[in-house]
Amino acid sequence: MSVLLAAFVIVLLAAATQATTGFGFALVAVPLLATATDARTAIVTVSLIGLVLTVMIALRERAHVRWRPVAGLLAATALGMPAGLLVLAVAPERLLAVLIAIVVLGCTAMVWRGVRLRTGPGTVAGVGMVAGVLATATGVNGPPVAAAFRGMGFDPRTFRASLAAFFVGSGVAGLVGLGLTGQIHASAIALAAAGVPGVALGWWAGNWAFARMDPDRFRRSVLYALIGTSIVTLVRTAVG
Repeated sequence: MSVLLAAFVIVLLAAATQATTGFGFALVAVPLLATATDARTAIVTVSLIGLVLTVMIALRERAHVRWRPVAGLLAATALGMPAGLLVLAVAPERLLAVLIAIVVLGCTAMVWRGVRLRTGPGTVAGVGMVAGVLATATGVNGPPVAAAFRGMGFDPRTFRASLAAFFVGSGVAGLVGLGLTGQIHASAIALAAAGVPGVALGWWAGNWAFARMDPDRFRRSVLYALIGTSIVTLVRTAVG
């Protein structure tokens, strides 16, 4: 399978997972794409494609966004992004692969347990800064932000809309940082172009599947797969 075709299939699977379970685009796409190409290219590619998906959701749900907490988290996220960009620029390839696997494992555990965080100013600032570091260093930063929004007691629609609005803001900021540090290169753009059609198709497939299967069972299957992918990545890196 060519890398471009692999990117399309991976993005389709990731978008379908997001549509079916409400989470998982970057969690699925980054580690899988890192096995088809290198870790840096995977991170940048998913950052490019992820913005397309979150803009789609945010535009549709914009009336339900809680803008004040979103803005607070985004401000803290912007402060954390330079540290993540530094890690992305200087970390060896194997270390980046290990970091992605560890972050995916940790985020999977947060999703599995449905973690909620208290929402004082210190917590919001801390979550935002961690999310900023993770966004630019690994491409995966959703679960900590989701845990903060759960702690705010949002109803499901407000939760999804606010999370999408946050990802649009952090996605734009992250891409600006990646561009200024020279991380957006031709191979990542080509993979993103190949993957973008998979967003719409995967979203349609996920919605179709959501109406025909037990979403909780599917969610558990995705979490098991993420754990397995992370463990395999760690083992391969250790023996490679």
